[in-house]
Amino acid sequence: MATNEKIVAAVDIGTTKIVSLVGRLNDLGKLEVLGISQTPSKGVKRGVVLNIEETVNAIQTTTSEAVEQSGINFNEVFVGIAGQHIKSVRNRGYINRDTYDDEITKEDVQHLIDDMYKIPVDVGEEIIHVLPQSYIVDNETGVKNPIGVFGKRLEANFHIVIGQISSARNIEKCINRVGLDVKQLVLEPLASSAAVLTEDEKEAGVALVDIGGGTTDVAVYYDDVIRHTAVIPFGGNVITRDIKEGCAILQRQAESLKLQFGSALGDLAQEDKVVTIPGISGRDPKEISFRSLAYIIQSRMEEIIDAVTFEIENSGYMDKLSAGIVLTGGGSMLKHLNQLVKFKTGMDVRIGFPGDKMAADSIQEINQPMFSTSVGLLIKGLEYYEEKEEEMVIKSAVEVEDQFVPVQEEEKKVKKSLRKGKILESLKNTLSDIFDETDVKM
Repeated sequence: MATNEKIVAAVDIGTTKIVSLVGRLNDLGKLEVLGISQTPSKGVKRGVVLNIEETVNAIQTTTSEAVEQSGINFNEVFVGIAGQHIKSVRNRGYINRDTYDDEITKEDVQHLIDDMYKIPVDVGEEIIHVLPQSYIVDNETGVKNPIGVFGKRLEANFHIVIGQISSARNIEKCINRVGLDVKQLVLEPLASSAAVLTEDEKEAGVALVDIGGGTTDVAVYYDDVIRHTAVIPFGGNVITRDIKEGCAILQRQAESLKLQFGSALGDLAQEDKVVTIPGISGRDPKEISFRSLAYIIQSRMEEIIDAVTFEIENSGYMDKLSAGIVLTGGGSMLKHLNQLVKFKTGMDVRIGFPGDKMAADSIQEINQPMFSTSVGLLIKGLEYYEEKEEEMVIKSAVEVEDQFVPVQEEEKKVKKSLRKGKILESLKNTLSDIFDETDVKM
């Protein structure tokens, strides 16, 4: 059954964490997050699901908690997709309409977009998104919205996002195994953009850089149009690994060092301060200076920034980004990172928080850069429902009573129910016999 409220659910499958959340559009047109749950991600590497079993368990944990928090039982979710297999191409398509006299309709535009899904791609790949950039009506270029314009020939330039079929199917398998359906796969940099970028920034020209645990996502906008997307196959986890190897310490110690004392600029770190790390299994503790730690982080961050700069240059809009760069994702919280990015690129830099797009009474813990993709998935979900003029299907209480119960427990319940049924049937027959005998005696 459908609800009167505009409600949406999403699952963000990341390399370091899996987040499930439920939200709705309030009366002021703002996103209100009703429930959120996160758990460490163990079955995902560089944005790609490798261990389905571990990923399913994590999704099951977070979705059931999100249902409990929000009080909303959902059966369809929007899910992010990333990974080094993602690539993008540009293409141009056209249709010739039957008449000049009628104005171009929404169906004509959709027909043109649907045609783009039929273009040939490599074996094992599929088209994830077809994003119109600009339209041409009867040789009139630069048309942003052709609906309502008179014309016979409709053309468009498209930005097409392509990914591996196997990666998409693994994500769908994980979601399906917990009794949910994937309503739409959303490219993660597009979701993050929806959460943290303003309309003015998109018009002026901006590059979104989402530094996650396993990947760094890039999306370039100019003149309100997506111009370039890319997924760089390394993020915050490689910095942790460098600290682990450079300081000869444990992974968890390296992660803790990075978060508590790390800096992206070695020259700004305090040379006279050190942090003591306990030795492994009773060995002598180690002392690591703040400056040494910062230089390890800086060298790897510079490599990530170089890869980001390459992608921005590859878009062809490097010199047109008046709004500069917006950093988001968990990695963006690294101390002095915005100064390093500004120094390396010469562009304006700010940290993007998703709170601007959310209602004031939403759960406050979600207003963190690490949740930008998660919030963006909710926003993209609301846009999808609005465009398709649909609402999220909410399961009735009877249908969802045991939605998140493992299969083994489900089988036990069925057997128990059958046994209960047999006992009741036996009791019913006994009572029937007693009454029959009483009737005979009377």
